[in-house]
Amino acid sequence: MVLPIAYFPPVEYFALLVKYSSVYLEACEHYVKQTYRNRCRILTAGGPMDLRVPVVHEGRSLITEIRVDYSTPWVRQTKYAIESAYYSSPFFEYYRDGIFALLDARPETLWELDLGITRHLCARIGIAPELLPTREYTGADVDIHPKHQSSYEPRPYYQVFSSKYGFTGNLSVLDLLFNEGPESLSWLLPPGGICKTGKD
Repeated sequence: MVLPIAYFPPVEYFALLVKYSSVYLEACEHYVKQTYRNRCRILTAGGPMDLRVPVVHEGRSLITEIRVDYSTPWVRQTKYAIESAYYSSPFFEYYRDGIFALLDARPETLWELDLGITRHLCARIGIAPELLPTREYTGADVDIHPKHQSSYEPRPYYQVFSSKYGFTGNLSVLDLLFNEGPESLSWLLPPGGICKTGKD
């Protein structure tokens, strides 16, 4: 399985990670704008909101070379948006500090930021796929894109604003983690339980 890197990836992304003992992350592609590589979607009192990481790149830069732009206060704004959206969720206080520490560390590249986030979230959810960079361009096996309709249908779980909006599917896995905590894994498992298929 080959996936692109993603910033606080959507639930669908982790539903794929659950299935494999190792996953390749596409390290040899050129940066693609307006994708989950530098954005995620959360649910706020005003509805779904996209959070973006500003980046610095010139021309057709490799994804591993894309630098995060810290010239604007986006880290502070992102933390405020997440806190405003999830402060009343059951498990926000339990996971907040570890997640905010990832942002406060200010990694130089988008690759480092996304990889650190994905590894941290895997550990919090209770899975441990080996995440391996590709050595040549192969292209992702699954196109998870914020502007494309997905066939993935997550099982509804509790959401803070469900009484206002109904269930909103395929948000950042942060939404699942803050609302379901240690039970998050059970919402990601395929029917019949976890399936480890080796180094795919």
